Amino acid sequence: MPKPPRLRAAALTAVLLSSVLAACSGNAKNDEDLSAQKLHWKDCPAPSAAEGGGSAPSPLPNGGTWQCATMKAPLDWGKPKGDTIGIALIRAKASGAASKRIGSLVFNFGGPGGSGVTTLPSFGQDYAKLRTRYDLVSFDPRGVGRSAPVECENDQQLDNYFQQDATPDDAAERTEFLDNTKNFNSACEKNSKKVLPHVRTTDAARDMDLMRQVLGDDKLYYFGISYGTELGGVYAHLFPRHVGRAVFDAVVDPTQNAEQSSLGQAGGFQLALDNFAQDCTSKAQPCPIGDNAQDVKDRIAKLLTDLDKKPIPGIFPRQLTQTAATNGIAQSLYSKDFWQYLTEGLQEAYDGDGKILMALSDSMNGRSENGEYSNITAANIAINCADDKARYDAAYVQHKLPEFRAASPLFGDFLAWSMAGCTDWAVAGAADHPDVSAAGSAPILVVGNTGDPATPYEGARKMVNALGKGVGVELTYKGQGHGAYDSKNKCVQSAVNGYLLDGKVPAAGTVCS
Repeated sequence: MPKPPRLRAAALTAVLLSSVLAACSGNAKNDEDLSAQKLHWKDCPAPSAAEGGGSAPSPLPNGGTWQCATMKAPLDWGKPKGDTIGIALIRAKASGAASKRIGSLVFNFGGPGGSGVTTLPSFGQDYAKLRTRYDLVSFDPRGVGRSAPVECENDQQLDNYFQQDATPDDAAERTEFLDNTKNFNSACEKNSKKVLPHVRTTDAARDMDLMRQVLGDDKLYYFGISYGTELGGVYAHLFPRHVGRAVFDAVVDPTQNAEQSSLGQAGGFQLALDNFAQDCTSKAQPCPIGDNAQDVKDRIAKLLTDLDKKPIPGIFPRQLTQTAATNGIAQSLYSKDFWQYLTEGLQEAYDGDGKILMALSDSMNGRSENGEYSNITAANIAINCADDKARYDAAYVQHKLPEFRAASPLFGDFLAWSMAGCTDWAVAGAADHPDVSAAGSAPILVVGNTGDPATPYEGARKMVNALGKGVGVELTYKGQGHGAYDSKNKCVQSAVNGYLLDGKVPAAGTVCS
């Protein structure tokens, strides 16, 4: 099983209903100067059933509409005159006076594997102030959504894949788990062989520099969230002189390899669970899922142990397994706004009803209510495996289990076994960790959240140091959930808006609470 994607947390409707695009884009020969191409912007269509369903983006508050276009990019940046792929883009034009417009502000919301084309409209109003001086722009990175999507198993196969036991306890379960992983990876190679070698983060960064040119900007103005901070750091390393104003929120630690990242996530999700349990039991009204924080966690642990032996009814006809419940709990820890749904989901699960926890798990996996999957899982695995050099076999994972369990009794096994996901991958990984050194870059505002489960707070300081002297500027938010800007904290938003809109760099070490 893949580790939880480092995605921006969404509203409940986005948690329960997947909306990531997954349509195809074909290849064509490149016989033109791609930096001079003209984008043909049109009103965005509604996602098709294969794209996750749902409606077209709602009109903008001023009566305008979200517009979509496709940018040509080389399939292989090593052969820029070879085949091309289409990169799907979306924008909302700046709402303020033309004389005040700075340029395009490009967003990447994380994953890897998240569709910016569907995510940006869901949160567009959150960035209304930034839109006064920027066109808001996002995209489906290569391998994702409508941008030459990686395709692996079909919907029925994915239902079975996500029902498997992702924390095997004996030889038979380990064999089944590893066989399922190998079958999934083989399906990816069979169905997406041509694109798999070209979905590395360095490829996506080069796409962004082409995007900058096609959008008509001398510099890239950028807002990266979660994995988007890694993508932004790689861009800054490759094109330091092209960086305009950039913000990294929910920061990936660029110094870690795949194992260290998984171990860090184990600790991060455990911290978030600890905070959830403490919050529930510290209020005036009784906590319905435990008498004290330890009791809450003990009951959750017992639930998962019981589910390992005997699943309970979930969303018919599927059952809530130990793996699905763990996945659902992890999804609910991405935002404090979801804690109430975790409480309700646990209450129902204790009474034998697994619907809420399964709905949360489905959201993490990109499954819509009609049973169709987006390609977020396929893209997440493909990008991670193309980026990460390390390959971990079952013996190594078993050796590391005690360390992961020490980091998180609840999530340790789950995240340890996720390391085996790339073992049989068809494409070699690029490096132990990304290079984000960016001497000569403009300042980059790096925002870390002390309670972040998916990208632990310590990663922000590591990113600042790795970017290099005079580039990274650290800001700390003492909060909960994944990311800081979307918490609506006025201090954080004032600092970010002040930099992006007016070029005011906050003092390094600023703390918001």
